[in-house]
Amino acid sequence: MGMSVIISAGDAEDAEQILKLQYLGYQPEAELYGNWAIEPLTQSLESLRAELTGRHVLVARLGDEVVGAVRGRVDTEGVGRIERLVVHPRMQRHGLGGRLLEALEQRLAEDGPVAAYRLFTGHRSLGNLRLYARQGYRQTGVERVDSRLSVVHLEKKPDTLPLAATA
Repeated sequence: MGMSVIISAGDAEDAEQILKLQYLGYQPEAELYGNWAIEPLTQSLESLRAELTGRHVLVARLGDEVVGAVRGRVDTEGVGRIERLVVHPRMQRHGLGGRLLEALEQRLAEDGPVAAYRLFTGHRSLGNLRLYARQGYRQTGVERVDSRLSVVHLEKKPDTLPLAATA
């Protein structure tokens, strides 16, 4: 019998595995844009550990291995900011990214009312854009960073109708 992927809260003890996964997972993005100095590839372990204390962090585990991660926070305006979704290349295209997004949205909503969920990705990151569209995110703007990169901003409104209770 195979192992199941379990999504749970991440913590400082996961920092090294998250950083390695981030480095592995963002290599294709760096290659796509011809920029190897992007933050996910240059972030230090100390910086990541500091981030982990100020945000919700979820990890996907296959046994003891972290094969996916995402982090986020609710800002002062009630916007759920979703950051650094990464899934191990061998685990991609099996729904894990969507599961991590949904789990983080639920976790952020536990902090109080969320007006919207927002994230961004590069304009050439077509797989990311397809994933976000499937998860209900819609493009709200495009910001040109330089001649090789434009950032696509996306937003999703939380479900406003509560689930019907059964008697």
